[in-house]
Amino acid sequence: MSEVAVRAPAKLTLSLRITGVRPDGYHLIDAEMVSLAWADTLTITPGGNGLSADGPFAAGMPLDDTNLVAKALRLAGCGAAVHLHKAIPHGGGLGGGSSDAAAVLRWAGYTDVAAAAALGADVSFCLVGGRARVLGIGEVVEPLPFVPADITLVIPPLAVSTPAAYRAWDELGGPTADGPNDLEPAALVVEPRLAEWRDRITEAAGQRPVLAGSGATWFLPGHHDLAAALPDALVVLTRTDRPQ
Repeated sequence: MSEVAVRAPAKLTLSLRITGVRPDGYHLIDAEMVSLAWADTLTITPGGNGLSADGPFAAGMPLDDTNLVAKALRLAGCGAAVHLHKAIPHGGGLGGGSSDAAAVLRWAGYTDVAAAAALGADVSFCLVGGRARVLGIGEVVEPLPFVPADITLVIPPLAVSTPAAYRAWDELGGPTADGPNDLEPAALVVEPRLAEWRDRITEAAGQRPVLAGSGATWFLPGHHDLAAALPDALVVLTRTDRPQ
C-alpha cells in the first residue's frame, strides 16, 4: 500500500482547573483545550516498521518502542513505518507527542477516546481535536463549538516536567490560581525562570500572557509581533483549528 501523510496539530490548554486527586495519585481536571493550525506531519507506510524523524525538533527524540507513536501502533494493532517531521518542540506543553500518537490512531480507524488516555492524558483530546472541555484525568472529552481565533505562542528555551508541576501543586497545598491555569503557580516553582519570561512578554506585548498547561509555553490571544523583542524564544503566530 502507498504511504499517506497526516497532520498532528499542536494542542493548547486555554484554561485548567484541578478539581481533585484520585486515590492512585492522578489529578482530576476541568480544562478547555483547542487544536492549533501549527502541526507535525507524519508520513505513514502501511506494512512497514520503524520510526524516523526530521525537522527542527527531531533531535533527541526516541525512535524506539518508548515513542508514543510506536505505542499507538501497538494499541491499534497495526504495523507501519512512520516518518515524523517535528515542527512542535518537546517540553513546551503543546502536546506534540500526544498529537503524533492520536494521528496514528485516527489513521488506523481507532475511535475509543477513553482508552486512548492509556497512552497519555492528552491523547484523548488530540484524538477528538477541535475545541473541547476535558474532564477526569483527560479521558472525558466533550466537544465544543469551533471558535476561530488567532493565537501567539512564545516558547522559551526551557522545559517543564508535567509530573513535577503536579507534585509542586500538591506541595503548595493545591492552590487555585488567580488566572485561568491552576498549574501556573506550581510551574513557576519548578522552573523559576518562567517568571522572567512572563515579565518580558508582558513588557513587549503590553498584556500579561497565560501559561499553557504545565508550561513552558506562554500564549496571548491575537497576533503580536514579538520576534524582535524576544530573539531568544520561538515565537509562533498561529490560529485555532477544526477537528481533523
